[in-house]
Amino acid sequence: MKVSLLFLLACTAVLALGARADNPEEQKALVQKVQELAQKATAMAKDVYSRARESEALRQARQWLSDNAELAKQRLVWLKEQLAELLKKNPAV
Repeated sequence: MKVSLLFLLACTAVLALGARADNPEEQKALVQKVQELAQKATAMAKDVYSRARESEALRQARQWLSDNAELAKQRLVWLKEQLAELLKKNPAV
């Protein structure tokens, strides 16, 4: 949200300057400045989006590891119980 507000303020400032640009050289410089600002805003938006995706992916990976670690613990407990029962039935093994 902050990025969009910043971009809106930059566009408003550019429009205000554009209204004051009298000669073609000023207008050309203004167009170049707008293009630079648009590129910076695009890069910033991509960076924010990629960070958000990375953090979501990391959260999901942590959750998956946590869930599966608990499942692995449960399976090991079950296996230990089964082995204990088997050894009780066949003490010669």
